[in-house]
Amino acid sequence: MKHDQQRLLSEIKELNEILELIPEHNLIERSGFEARLKRAYTALETIHDYVEPERTRLTFRGSPVIESRSISADFGTKASAHFAEAFAAIIAGMRDKLRYMGPIPDKARNELAITGIATGSFGFEFELPNLDPNLFSESGGAEEALKMLLDILEKSALGTDDEVTDIVHAVHPRAIKKVVEFLDFMWKRDAWCGLEFKNHFFRYAGAEQVQAAKERLSEGNIKHTTEHFKGAFEGSLPKPRTFQFQPIDDDQPIIGRFDASIDPHALNRDWLEQPVTVQFDVVQVGQGRPRFTLLDLTHIKKIKVIETKAALRATHNSPLM
Repeated sequence: MKHDQQRLLSEIKELNEILELIPEHNLIERSGFEARLKRAYTALETIHDYVEPERTRLTFRGSPVIESRSISADFGTKASAHFAEAFAAIIAGMRDKLRYMGPIPDKARNELAITGIATGSFGFEFELPNLDPNLFSESGGAEEALKMLLDILEKSALGTDDEVTDIVHAVHPRAIKKVVEFLDFMWKRDAWCGLEFKNHFFRYAGAEQVQAAKERLSEGNIKHTTEHFKGAFEGSLPKPRTFQFQPIDDDQPIIGRFDASIDPHALNRDWLEQPVTVQFDVVQVGQGRPRFTLLDLTHIKKIKVIETKAALRATHNSPLM
C-alpha cells in the first residue's frame, strides 16, 4: 500500500506540472490530463481510507515440531483451527451474539487468515480480519479480541486466581471453553505455543504448563452460581457497564457488571437507591474473589423496608430472640 501511495503522489505531481504548461483556454488538451488527475486523487483517497490489518504470530514447540524446519501437517491444521475458533468465539461474545450451543455467529467474517510461516520454532502468521469497530458494543474490534485471547493464555499460566477470575468474568463461558479445547489439543499432542501481537509476547514453558492452564480454565475450577441479596443500587455507568450495590448485611459494596441487554438509564431511573432484592450471577475461579453480573432486571423486586446491619444486630441481641 505504501508503494501505491508513493506512485500516486508522484503521478499527481507530474500531472499538475503538465497542466501548468497547458494554457487554460486549451480545453480539449487539458481535459484528458484533468480526468487522469481526478482519477489519481480518487485512488489516493481510497488508500487513505484503507487500514492495513494487524498481524499476529502463533508458534509451536514440542513433539509435532522439528526445530524451525517443519511441523506435523495434521497438528498444524487442527491446532490453527482450534485457535481460530477461540478467536471467533471471543469476538462473538464481545458482540453479545454468542450462545451456548449452535454455530459461532459471523465466523466467516471474523476469520483469521494465514499469511505466512512464523519461525523461531515453527508456526503461522495470521492476518486479523479488518472489522468495523462500530459493530461492537464497546470494543475496538479484532485487535481487542486478540489481546483478550493472549491475556487468557498468559494469565491462565502465570496469573493469580483473582486475575483469572477477572478474565473469565469478562469473556463468554463458551469462548473460554474454546480456549480450553485449544489447550487440551496441544497438551494431548505434547506441544505448547507462543503468541506474539504488537509488542507483547507470551510462550508456555512446556506441555505441563499448558495442562495446568487448561485445568485452571476448566469447568471444574470455575464456580458459576446464582445468589440473592437485599440492598440498594448506588449507581451505574453505561461504559464499562458497571454498577455498585450496597447489601444490607455487609459493609463492603458489590461492584459488578451488567449485561449488554440492560438499559443503564432504566437501572438508574427505576432502581437507584430503592430497597430491593436482586439476583446476581456469580463467577469465581479457584480461590479468587467472586465477580458479580446482573443479567436482567426481571429479578429485581422492591421491598418495603431494608433493615440496616445495625438493626439486624440489635434484633439478634434482643432478649426476645
